[in-house]
This record gives sequence, C-alpha cells and structure tokens, in this order.
Amino acid sequence: MAKGSRKVILVCSVCLSRNYTTTRSNDRTTRLELMKYCPRCGRKTLHKESR
Repeated sequence: MAKGSRKVILVCSVCLSRNYTTTRSNDRTTRLELMKYCPRCGRKTLHKESR
C-alpha cells in the first residue's frame, strides 16, 4: 500500500454485500461511489464506500 493511502471496502447499495476492496488517498473527504458488477444481484449497481 502506498504512503498516505488507506484500504476501503465497497458495499452494494441494493443487497448490502461487501464485494470489493480498493485503496484510497487519505486527503479525500467525500465517500467513493462507483457503478460495479454485483455477483449477488447479477447486475451493475451503485457501490459506496463503507465507514
């Protein structure tokens, strides 16, 4: 992991499944939101950064 970054978990907004992990810089204040494929739902859904 790079200096000044942290690991975050992305949670599906439909079924609340924790599907993805990624790294993010520490200086960001807004939560990450991405359209990702959810294997549990079987479609692309909005995934949000968990706290």
